Amino acid sequence: MEKKKKAIEDLLAVMARLRAPDGCPWDQKQNHKSIRLNAIEEVYELVDAIEANDDVEMAEELGDVLLQVVFHAQMAKERGAFDFEQVARGIADKLVRRHPHVFGDVEVKDVGGVWRQWEEI
Repeated sequence: MEKKKKAIEDLLAVMARLRAPDGCPWDQKQNHKSIRLNAIEEVYELVDAIEANDDVEMAEELGDVLLQVVFHAQMAKERGAFDFEQVARGIADKLVRRHPHVFGDVEVKDVGGVWRQWEEI
């Protein structure tokens, strides 16, 4: 039985294919600067969906925001700068480091304690 790939693996493969020499001419032509404002637009659309309490639209807009991350990571990978794995690992490590009250032995009693701890970190 073939193991089904995770959705993120599919997304990364789709973006790599779009940017490949035999992929999409528009996607191939893009660079970090040419699509930089797309990220802002997608975040605004996500905010609109959140304010409208529209879960269907919010899921779609979250996908569009994720596409921006994947697109930039693919272009960076092509330049040998970094890849999606490094982006994801970096934020996962940062979240663990900034939440020792969850992932370590630090104790906080409330949100105020979390904020005080955040300032110390």
